[in-house]
Formats: sequence, structure tokens, C-alpha cells
Amino acid sequence: MTLEAKAAHKIGLTPNIVSLIGLILAMLSAFTFAVSQSQPLWIILATILFFASGFCDVLDGVIARIYQQTSIFGGFLDSLLDRYADAAVYAGLIVGGLCSPIWGLASLVGSVMVSYSRARAEAADIKMESIGIAERAERMLILGVASIAAVFWIEALNYGIILLAILSNFTVLQRVIHVYSTLKKKSNSPEN
Repeated sequence: MTLEAKAAHKIGLTPNIVSLIGLILAMLSAFTFAVSQSQPLWIILATILFFASGFCDVLDGVIARIYQQTSIFGGFLDSLLDRYADAAVYAGLIVGGLCSPIWGLASLVGSVMVSYSRARAEAADIKMESIGIAERAERMLILGVASIAAVFWIEALNYGIILLAILSNFTVLQRVIHVYSTLKKKSNSPEN
């Protein structure tokens, strides 16, 4: 990924620009899912755009770290654009009839709440990195695999969305428990 980051930096791409490109790719993926009419070629294109969006999500952070371009605003913008990207893709799947609307909405809400729970916990100075089984990378991987499988069996996307709904909302529960136990330990410590 370092090689790609250096190439992107050389042509003048900043982490924030890469984050915006990732959002655009996610929106195009969402649109392609929405109009796919379950056609394999459209689903392949949507999946490629989705993975390209995920690639940008990793690349922006690598560029920021290598070239010391990290900033509080950049982290905020990246996180915000990631939420829009997630919401767009889930909406595209729902509108395209590629998943049950109820499960699609449950996945969307779970995805947003995973991120929200992390943000609220970290605002309370509680580390949340690697707390939960379905962080964004895992959710993207599950959706990507389900999308590839849908080329051969369209129902795979619906089952992937059901799995995402369960895992993302379970992750929120894991984070709630983690925050609760961390705060309880802090309140019971001899320093307080």
C-alpha cells in the first residue's frame, strides 16, 4: 500500500481528496446496485466500484501517515464521508431490490451505530479500537463477498445483508458492554 500511497501523493492527491474520491466511488456503486435489476454484469461493476471505494478508505490513511498530513479535521472528514458511503451502498441495495428492506435498514442502522458508539466512547476517553466483531473493514469484506457470490446466486446478497444486520448490531452491544465495564472499573478504582 506504500507504493500506491507514494504514487497518489506524487500526482498531487491529498488524504482528503482520496476520501472524496472514495465517497464518489461508493455513490457510483450504490447507483449501480440500485439499477442493476439483478443482472450479473451490473452487480460485478457495483462490486468493483465498492472495493475501489474501500481501497480509497485505506489509501487516505496511508498517505496521511507517510506524509505527516494527519489532522483532526481530516480524521473527522474521513469518518463522516465513510458514513455517507455506507448509507449510500445500503440504500442502493435496498432500492435495487437486492435485499429485504427490513434487513437492509437493520444493516444500515447497525453500521451507523457501530461508528457512533465508537465516537461517543472515544469522546469519553475510552479506547474502542478492535472492540467488536464487525468493524468497517469486516463489514465491507462481508458485503463484498456476498456481492461476488450474488453474481452466481442473487440471494447471496440478501443473506449477506442479514448477516451484516446481526453482526453490526451485535458489535454495538459489545461496545456498550465494553464502555459500561470500563466506566465501572474507573468509578471503582482507588483514584476516584
